[in-house]
Amino acid sequence: MEFRITGGSVYIGQVPDFLNMVRSISSVHDTTIQAMNADRIAGEEHVFFAISKALRAIENNSNVARDKGIEIMRYASGKRQIEEAFSMGVREGHMNVVFVLLGEKENLDNSVKKLRSIIEDAHVIEYSDSKRAGIIEQFSITNKEIIAAGEDMIPALVLERVALVDVLK
Repeated sequence: MEFRITGGSVYIGQVPDFLNMVRSISSVHDTTIQAMNADRIAGEEHVFFAISKALRAIENNSNVARDKGIEIMRYASGKRQIEEAFSMGVREGHMNVVFVLLGEKENLDNSVKKLRSIIEDAHVIEYSDSKRAGIIEQFSITNKEIIAAGEDMIPALVLERVALVDVLK
């Protein structure tokens, strides 16, 4: 099994309709697709680490969510509880979205192509100052931590939160 990450901007009129469309693409192309709020993602390393942790948990039968996509979002959110992980989910309105896809290479290529047809191409994965407030809120990063580690270490503090998901039981 391989994975792909893609993202961009999209207008979501109704979340259930959007998720049904994503599920349809997933089903037609036999892939797992998880959509997440890109403004809560602190870079590619954040996504890669969450995928790695989730797949390892599934392999070891220590996963909390039955769905691979939800397990990835749970780690990406830095939250132990599935309900809390939905804070990384999509919402109505114009937003930046990251999609994590799992499956076989050809199926992934087809799913990515279809997803890119419904989103506006934009660089939304990397950490930026515009994401700062949302990320600090999502991961409960304190001012003391930022002062001690430095402003440029916010993405590293996010990785720490992802790593701690297994510890905080």
